[in-house]
Amino acid sequence: MINRTAILPLALLTFGTPGLLQAQKTAAKVVKLPTNSAASQIPHLGEPIQITADLSEAPRKLYHAEIDIPVKAGPVSLTSPKWIPGNHRPTGPVDDITGVVFTANGKVLPWRRDDEDLYEFHVTVPAGVTTLHAHLDCIVTARVSDKLAVLEWEKLLLYPAKTPVKEIAVQPSVKVPTGWGIGTALTPTDGYDPQNPKGGLTHYAPTTVEQLEDSPVITGQYFHEFALAPEVTPKHYIDVVSDSPEDSNLRPALLAELNNLVREAGAAYDSHHYNVYHFLLTLSDVAGGEGLEHGQSSDNGVGEKGFSDPMHQLAESDLLSHEFTHSWNGKYRRPFNLYQDDFEKMQQGSLLWVYEGMTQYLGNVLAARSGLKSQEQYRDILALSAASLDYRPGREWRSTEDTAISASILRGGNPAWSNWKRGQDYYQEGELFWLDADTLIRQKTDNKKSLTDFLHIFLGKGGNTGPLIVTYNRDELVADLNQVMPYDWATFIHERIDNLNPRADLAGIERGGYKLVYTDKPSKSEHTVAESGSRRGSSVNVWYSLGFRIGSDGTITDVRWNGPADKAKFFPGQKIIAVNGNVFSGDALKTAIKQAKGTSEPIHFILQSDAFVTTADIDYHEGERYPTLVRVDGTPAYLDDITKPLANSEPIPAEKKEKDWNE
Repeated sequence: MINRTAILPLALLTFGTPGLLQAQKTAAKVVKLPTNSAASQIPHLGEPIQITADLSEAPRKLYHAEIDIPVKAGPVSLTSPKWIPGNHRPTGPVDDITGVVFTANGKVLPWRRDDEDLYEFHVTVPAGVTTLHAHLDCIVTARVSDKLAVLEWEKLLLYPAKTPVKEIAVQPSVKVPTGWGIGTALTPTDGYDPQNPKGGLTHYAPTTVEQLEDSPVITGQYFHEFALAPEVTPKHYIDVVSDSPEDSNLRPALLAELNNLVREAGAAYDSHHYNVYHFLLTLSDVAGGEGLEHGQSSDNGVGEKGFSDPMHQLAESDLLSHEFTHSWNGKYRRPFNLYQDDFEKMQQGSLLWVYEGMTQYLGNVLAARSGLKSQEQYRDILALSAASLDYRPGREWRSTEDTAISASILRGGNPAWSNWKRGQDYYQEGELFWLDADTLIRQKTDNKKSLTDFLHIFLGKGGNTGPLIVTYNRDELVADLNQVMPYDWATFIHERIDNLNPRADLAGIERGGYKLVYTDKPSKSEHTVAESGSRRGSSVNVWYSLGFRIGSDGTITDVRWNGPADKAKFFPGQKIIAVNGNVFSGDALKTAIKQAKGTSEPIHFILQSDAFVTTADIDYHEGERYPTLVRVDGTPAYLDDITKPLANSEPIPAEKKEKDWNE
């Protein structure tokens, strides 16, 4: 049995000064409940709601819940989560919640859904009843397979509506198939042993609805839990489930890198804001594809072989470090207008360039410092990100801040013309912004200070804590940056975030001793990611030459606004049938680009659109173009300094490779 400290009721702390903008003048919100509201009839932080999540039918794509809610007689309004923290849009799966039945003293009670808020259920509790029982089912078609399941609690939660979720006590239990192991940051109370999982029912310590929603569960037949960096307090673990038995037994080299990640995060952030931390990792081609932060854990899902060897790992190398960093930046320190005291209220995203953008920067830096990728790979991938932003025409009309404000309508959009529309660019734009700030501090202090000094102040406020939420506004960012180095940070932010900038912020790269250039061959890392078949890879990259993105079957997914293909009237959805008289393939397309270099002959295409076939020519003659970073001699290599380990790193065991996967 592993002892885990129980989660205590949370207090909302607030730091910060009045904001420059009216919307930022209040860094936290206080919500008064009407004394006659239905929600006020339910005890808070007293007798907890009892919820049993039954995942025993997960292979059948069904979850079940039995929920006992303390009540008083009269009208009661219950709700299911709508705005899920970390999703940045209303993704609560109320449409998949079914089979809802309320009972009291064994008698079925009628209920009615709210006419305006479809997440809310109204029930009238009879006299003398103190406990309302709810049964519900959830249809689950993602993050589940025959061998494993993932529970994010919004799938099964019901709790008092119009009530701060940090004020509602809840005690969870989880039932899983026989023999399945369970990974979660929740505290077991009945001797659950992760090294000898038996399945069945496990009880957990009381917490709050806010923290339960923040405490996902993974479970699977092929389960392993590994302790990480045992000398570090609090304790850290990685819990792994997979569809194949060999996949969940992680490689020694990967475990050494994760040990380093725990140590590097402690050195970088100089604090911890959790009682225990669990990396939850799902390895499955069926149930993978996730990266969601939580305060004391993270829900990470990749393909079955996503971490099986260094080649596959490169594409996912920043996933665990990114979501881990969110425990500090996003969960503990949270934008004042993103944090809401219940899951019904809209989360405003104007500061996501900090929440996600700084995490994007730090996650990649920590991955390099930990050995999850090399310094060279870090630079290669940074080049891909920077080039993509530099060739994003939509920046001519849409600011970085607007991509953050619009997060809830930009997520999950169609890729067609997405470079003109812009998407969640606050991730990569924020990465370049914080690199710019880091190298500026290093340059002006002769490399004696860096963004790490800011992180110790900004992320370490309050010292080591449990899972708290401490809000901030833009003024606090400026004040904390000024503690590290006096500068006009307000203007620095305004020019890069609020203003329109037709070109990407490459100052951090250039100040860091490198330059973004384009060559006729992809970098080693781009080649590796493409060869690995990763979800982040591409069969052929002609974005910086012909100006379109294309799938392996020849279907065009996006066309660069005002690029060569756009000028030739190509459009997303077309399928290339042939190029220069040859049936389409990635190699045929690259050959055509090479042959056109330095000539006057255009590249000839046969295209299919819906039921029609047309021909078109692209007048392009500059050859293949792939982004990479090259060292600028005679300048400080701050980029290399940034990715050097800060902690005492563990040597990474050598791995046998059947081929040189990085060539």
